[in-house]
Amino acid sequence: MSPVAPSADVPAAAATEAPQAIETTTPDGAVEASPVANEAAATAPASPAPSARALLKQFQQQFKAFRDCLPLSIGIDKQIIARMPGIERKAMRAALGIHTGSLRYLRAMEKATVRYDLDGAAGAEVTETHRTHAKDTLQLRLKKEADRKKAERDAEKVEREAAQAAEADKLRQEKLLQLASKFSRS
Repeated sequence: MSPVAPSADVPAAAATEAPQAIETTTPDGAVEASPVANEAAATAPASPAPSARALLKQFQQQFKAFRDCLPLSIGIDKQIIARMPGIERKAMRAALGIHTGSLRYLRAMEKATVRYDLDGAAGAEVTETHRTHAKDTLQLRLKKEADRKKAERDAEKVEREAAQAAEADKLRQEKLLQLASKFSRS
């Protein structure tokens, strides 16, 4: 950000974003520097912003729409900001993404007809496009999970077969050694 242009009443040193001191002129013409106390920084140390999951848990405790996993109204982020003005927007968006991407929410959206505000009051209708998107996303997610589990089972099967083949090879080698020792000329 660029510094604010100084006005006639404020000296140039005080026009920057975080002034350290303000120069004032006493009645006799002497210039004094008075320290500026940044009370917000002095009284409240910067606390780390809550994680998206912690924020989502807070939303679930505070708001009926999150607690009951109701389809959220369009622009719910603006409602949250209005109720929680100090919220970090990046964390809020991440929390909303986690919530709206959950299987429970997608299942609710798939069958929903109405959207809800934070208090659980009915609002606008859920469009067929949004229901279809939820259904497609849900199917894709479930297909990916099924494919992942199938790949795990296949990998376990391959490992099991490899272990059985190694055991069979070991037994074959032992039998060959027994035969070789039995028929060898000593």
